[in-house]
Amino acid sequence: MTIDAVQSRIGPKDFSPDRSGQVMGRRWMVAAGHPLAAQAAARILEAGGNAVDAGVAAGMCLGVVHTDMVSFAGVAPIIVHLAKSRETHTVSGVGPWPKRASIEFFKTRCGGQIPFGVLRTVVPAAPDAWCTALARWGTLSFAEAAAPALECAAEGFPISVFSAALIRENAESYRRWPTSTALYLPGGRPRAAGERFVQPELARTIEIMIAAEQRAAGRGRAHGIRAARDAFYKGEIAEAICAYHRQEGGLLTREDLAEFGVEVAPPARATFRDLEVAACGFWCQGPALLQMLNLLEPYDLGALGHNSPRYLHLLTEAMKLAFADREAYYGDPNQVKVPADGLLSKAYAEARRRLIRDDRAWIDPAPGDPLGLAAVKNGFAPPALDTSYVAVVDREGNAFSATPSDASNDSPVVPGVGCVVSPRGSQSWLEPGHASAVASGKRPRLTPAPAMAFKDGRLFMPFGTPGGDVQQQAMLQVLLNIAVFGMLPQPAVEAPRVATRSFPDSFWPHKAFPGRMNLEARIPSAVADDLARLGHRIERYAEWDWRAGGVCGIVVGPDGALMAGADPRRGAHAIGW
Repeated sequence: MTIDAVQSRIGPKDFSPDRSGQVMGRRWMVAAGHPLAAQAAARILEAGGNAVDAGVAAGMCLGVVHTDMVSFAGVAPIIVHLAKSRETHTVSGVGPWPKRASIEFFKTRCGGQIPFGVLRTVVPAAPDAWCTALARWGTLSFAEAAAPALECAAEGFPISVFSAALIRENAESYRRWPTSTALYLPGGRPRAAGERFVQPELARTIEIMIAAEQRAAGRGRAHGIRAARDAFYKGEIAEAICAYHRQEGGLLTREDLAEFGVEVAPPARATFRDLEVAACGFWCQGPALLQMLNLLEPYDLGALGHNSPRYLHLLTEAMKLAFADREAYYGDPNQVKVPADGLLSKAYAEARRRLIRDDRAWIDPAPGDPLGLAAVKNGFAPPALDTSYVAVVDREGNAFSATPSDASNDSPVVPGVGCVVSPRGSQSWLEPGHASAVASGKRPRLTPAPAMAFKDGRLFMPFGTPGGDVQQQAMLQVLLNIAVFGMLPQPAVEAPRVATRSFPDSFWPHKAFPGRMNLEARIPSAVADDLARLGHRIERYAEWDWRAGGVCGIVVGPDGALMAGADPRRGAHAIGW
């Protein structure tokens, strides 16, 4: 089916906004960071696929149609909820540093920097994450799930206004590598909005995986998907990646790729009144959202007034405290002893909550001591283009929540593969003892972090966003808009937001802006003035600023009715039926 046919097939009967722009459905719903990815998922759902089939199809499609923000060979943390068994699983969609990586290497060979280019490459996790989710909980073949992505790569698609603007703004970054220049700046000029973007090398990568599945067809669906996955990590795609690394002085080897496998595990969880929220583990920043909710739970947030000075001050102080702990403790649990139970305990939240003052903003709060349940751990000194998102709920109540990522402007397109290979090493430190310091075989602490909320034991909302360090902040505000202030999901997503930058940024070189608080311009000046008097260092975003995140979510009503929110800040799109 052609792209035009997909667009005509998914028409007014599927897209059902009310007068407020709220998209609703009675059977299934998808919300994604790009309209074509949403349409890819809708196409799968209409054909009888489940939420995992549709979510995987949309996720892989994002790696084609949103390549400024998502790489087909990038990262892809996933949460899956199975309605029948009431089980919830996470997939660790981030790969480790190559075995040859070390702090010493970067200090002696790279001048103490994690440079742009192949040296920040970690093992790409997204292909394995998609294949693992599809094989375990989906119903389709890899070829069926990858069909929309392949179609868009091979036949091309019109570049969105948002993606074109970001490519234009980052043109000098793309010019660092001939392969990236050829793909994103043909003839030396950035690709324009509406221009048809064809990616033949990436299409060939997908075709190689499909062909491997077809050769294994007689062994069953799961074996076929595994063959497609192995074609990436053990076959000619792996050789193309590693040959380029050998040529360019990179660290990634065939052994690094062949030995990799994502982890499937239960989510981290926290309760907030009548909600239970699930997040991925401490290999990402997901648990920071849970810590924020623990800190805020006792307050009468509704009485403070939505986006009032007192409300925004309280949220910001809670976010700062959670991020201080993230900086001190979060890292790959396979190599770092993370005090997970302490960090997520209500007792620890109570101790930390005492640090929040009504009359003064923290500028640079220290982490606490989750083992001793102390508010402050004495003596501790804490040493960009980003992502997209997809949420799906199917007619059976299964849910999918994923935050695929890896921008294309800080590492080169790999020839013969057609995309950037995960430069997520940019989220590591070169400080010995840091929880997310570079180490052989260690995963960076990932910012992409999807979530899922449950109410009274049933699915309530899969949700997530791009935005780097803003992700958990934007997700918190949208969740509270719905759960505390009773907003429908689309108004909840569109409401103006704030963000704190009062901690080291997750991306190298980890700049910090103590006390900074960004407010979208739709928040009144009087509110900004009151916050400034409390000590917040106010900087204004635009009225609708893409840096404030691009939240998508699907709310499941007690009667099974579905409502979606899709953020206009980044051109997200929701479709329901």
